[in-house]
Amino acid sequence: MPRKQRQPSEVEAVKQKILKNALELMNKAGFEKFTMKGLAQMMGMTAPTIYSYYRNKDDLYLDILTEGFQMLYEKLKRTCRKHRDPFNKIRALMDAYMDFGLKNANFYNLMFTWHVPKYNDYIGTALEEVARKELDTALQVTNLTLEIIKACVDKKRPLSDEDARFYLVNFWSAAHGYIAGINNQLIHYMHESPLSVKKRVLDSIAETFQREMEKRSQK
Repeated sequence: MPRKQRQPSEVEAVKQKILKNALELMNKAGFEKFTMKGLAQMMGMTAPTIYSYYRNKDDLYLDILTEGFQMLYEKLKRTCRKHRDPFNKIRALMDAYMDFGLKNANFYNLMFTWHVPKYNDYIGTALEEVARKELDTALQVTNLTLEIIKACVDKKRPLSDEDARFYLVNFWSAAHGYIAGINNQLIHYMHESPLSVKKRVLDSIAETFQREMEKRSQK
């Protein structure tokens, strides 16, 4: 008797289980030492079963990244919808970004901290299309932030794309430094209660940006 074909919901449930366990194992072993065989053993499956869902380690890794960036994008989008003033949106967006990084350290490390393959590493390979999907998902976060940054200035004096991207890099560098410092516990050697300064860090970044934009509008 032929095996009964699984429903799409059943397939998705198994894939989510694989993703969750793979993410945990990658953070323990590191990307380079992660193997599909090790994942199968961890989950009590056979390696061929894992391969029936993902072609190889990189295919699985790219799906994890896509999942992480989609989670982050949806969180930022929901947060921004709660505010009308663009400056409030910027601060809320950075707050939500930090919150994601601190509460989802396993995802965050893989997405932003570790030296792992990027889209350009997959160009010309069988996984280029999968990598392109991951990149497009990640760029949703970039584009949302740029859109809000540009909305913070007088329309008569719009920010150039170069200037908007400068502020994007500036915001990310500050937020990433704080998140990474908390996650790797380095900031604990600088401050006895690092989580207590989160609001001051956010206020400092947001207020400096607002002053610069207001000054620009007055010129």
